[in-house]
Amino acid sequence: MTETVDTRREQRRVLAGTVVGTSIEWYDFFIYAQAAGVVLGPLFFAPAGETFGQIVAWASLGISFLFRPLGAIVAGHLGDRLGRKQMLVLTLILMGVATALIGVLPTYAQIGIFAPILLVLLRVLQGFSAGGEWGGAALMSVEHAPKGKRGFFGAYPQIGVPIGMMLATATLWILTTSLTEEQFLSWGWRVPFLFSIALIFVGYIIRRAVEESPVFAELQERKASSSAPLKTLFQRNTKEVVLSALIFIANNAAGYLLIAFFSSYATRPVEAGGLGLERPPVLLATTLSAIGWLAFTLWGGMISDRIGRVRTFQIGYVLLGLWAIPMWFLIDTGNIYLYFVALLVMTVGLGLSYGPQAALYAEMFPADIRYSGVSIGYAIGAILGGAFAPMIAELVFGKTGQIWTVGLYIVVVCIISLVAVSLVKTKNDVPLNTTTIDLHG
Repeated sequence: MTETVDTRREQRRVLAGTVVGTSIEWYDFFIYAQAAGVVLGPLFFAPAGETFGQIVAWASLGISFLFRPLGAIVAGHLGDRLGRKQMLVLTLILMGVATALIGVLPTYAQIGIFAPILLVLLRVLQGFSAGGEWGGAALMSVEHAPKGKRGFFGAYPQIGVPIGMMLATATLWILTTSLTEEQFLSWGWRVPFLFSIALIFVGYIIRRAVEESPVFAELQERKASSSAPLKTLFQRNTKEVVLSALIFIANNAAGYLLIAFFSSYATRPVEAGGLGLERPPVLLATTLSAIGWLAFTLWGGMISDRIGRVRTFQIGYVLLGLWAIPMWFLIDTGNIYLYFVALLVMTVGLGLSYGPQAALYAEMFPADIRYSGVSIGYAIGAILGGAFAPMIAELVFGKTGQIWTVGLYIVVVCIISLVAVSLVKTKNDVPLNTTTIDLHG
């Protein structure tokens, strides 16, 4: 009985550690995405002009994704050799330091060209950190999961994304409602970045209390860790890396439109091609829609334990693809309530195609190279999906002059991800504590 109580207590600590840590990491990541759509263009890329400056700001958002695979490779290799827990703590600290430094960075008006250069370098550090974060959190959760609840446990690090989004947008909402436009542009935009310092302390304390993954501990006892997990990964599981990357691109692309592009388009002046809505209600609507994303992500993890990971993904991507075009006609009404409805409905497909991800990816790779496999697949998928999604949306809209055509872009990536996930044959109950996994049995 004592063992059962201890086990459950440790499971709660693991879930708390993964969700708190990923929430903080994604708050750091998303506060940049929100700022890119609001202030970074005029403050750091002013010489490029208003329109092109905004495109460059979106590009700076995407640059960090290019360094996610490097972070995934380093963290995956060390995580497979040294443990999930150590890498979770290190990536959390690295992300927090980079975010806080952005909060004290001089603007272009103060130090010229060095401002955007330093901004991009800190953004690179954020990308490197994010590349190693997700794999460790995902594996800690699913490798601690009891039988029949792997999808549900794996959804906890996933809800760190909508929670991070809520924290980021809510912080900006509070600032934009309590400060004048001049105050916000002068110094208020720095507050969310500096706030990351306090969050890092909380995440560090919680993550230090989490024990190492039982699967990794077993591998250490058997001395089964590969001396070169990355080399082994591509020798044995190249197909799974490619599939995991393609599975993620639609969710990540649509997610980054929700996180950054929608609010930028909605608050842009009418003469600049936007809706001209006030920033505070738009940020509030975005924050509230993230609650739906959180709920449907947890639900997606839960139902994947019953109907299967692949089937849950398929339903999510079909719903996301069907809604990708109609939602723009609601958004374009300029009615803030219909804007919220458009975003909320979108989160149904987002949640169902995100909740089962940690469990599915863990089931696709053997234990000795699992950290490397899931981290690199996730990082590559993020490059192909969300890295330049806001910039692509901006370019599509600029080319066609019709905002609904951005939905065609989402439909295309949904089809790609739907086909990729349909090719995965792994089972829900595949054991995770073995060094070989039969994906076709």
